[in-house]
This record gives sequence, structure tokens and C-alpha cells, in this order.
Amino acid sequence: MPWDDHATGEVQASGPWIAKEYYRGEGGGAQFTDDGRLRTGDVATVDPYGSFRLVDRTKDLIKSGGEWIGTVELENEIMAHPKVAEAAVIGVAHPRWVERPLACVVVEDGQSLTLDELREFLADRVAKWWLPDALELVDEVPKTSVGKFSKRTLRERFADYTLPTA
Repeated sequence: MPWDDHATGEVQASGPWIAKEYYRGEGGGAQFTDDGRLRTGDVATVDPYGSFRLVDRTKDLIKSGGEWIGTVELENEIMAHPKVAEAAVIGVAHPRWVERPLACVVVEDGQSLTLDELREFLADRVAKWWLPDALELVDEVPKTSVGKFSKRTLRERFADYTLPTA
């Protein structure tokens, strides 16, 4: 990948400090490439000086029509909306595009928000095909034990979600 701070790719590691397998063979070897590099699951850019900037996790990326949508960047843009307290984005199944973004949003106290309002706000901030197809207002975004958004919990909660048809 070019060192331009824009192109993204999965971070892989190799070297004498990297274990060749997980304890008791957990993971089945899928976490390693054919040439023995560890797949970290992190997506990053590299700037011209060689510094990494982590931008997402591979399991959280949304594959839509052959293109990747970065959930962290989309979440940050959604959280810039003045009515939004916090937001998490997950991919939900789509018959044509494979996956499309579902925005799970907590609104500020006393506020309301519609999908049209959100899409209008995002229109000049993200690519058109990144715009969420649906909005679910939630009381809180579930968190892990260390306070990170638990997208796994959201994916489980919305596993059978049906996107509205246009």
C-alpha cells in the first residue's frame, strides 16, 4: 500500500516476537497468512514517515456493492450532528449490495432525529453510497468491559433486521 495516509489495508505482523500459533491451536490458523504473518484485524493507513493510523477493524467494515465503508469514520461524522450523543454503525444484509449501513443512534436528551435529517447532514461529509439506509434510535450503544462500542452485541441484536425498501 502507498504511504499516503489515505490508502487502507490490514495490519499484518511478523518477526521473532510473534507466536506461530495461538495457545492450544485456538483460531485454527486462520489468523495467519500463508507466509506466516499474523493478521491483526486492524485496518490502518501509513503516512509518508511510516507512522500507522488505525482507522477500523476488519470485522466492522461494511462491504457494499464491492466497496468498503469504514464504520469508525462514518460514526464520527454522525456524532458531529448536534442532536447525536453517540452512534455506532453496523452492516446489515442487503439483497443487492451484500450489506448496507444501519446507524444505531442515541439522541441528546429532549431531541428527536429522523433518517432524512441525518442523511441531509451527512450528504456533504461522506460519499453518497456511505449514507445509512436506516436509523435505529437506541437508549444506549452497548459497551464492552473496557468501554468500547460492542458492535458484536449490535450485530446480534439486529441480525434479522430488514432494511426498508425504497
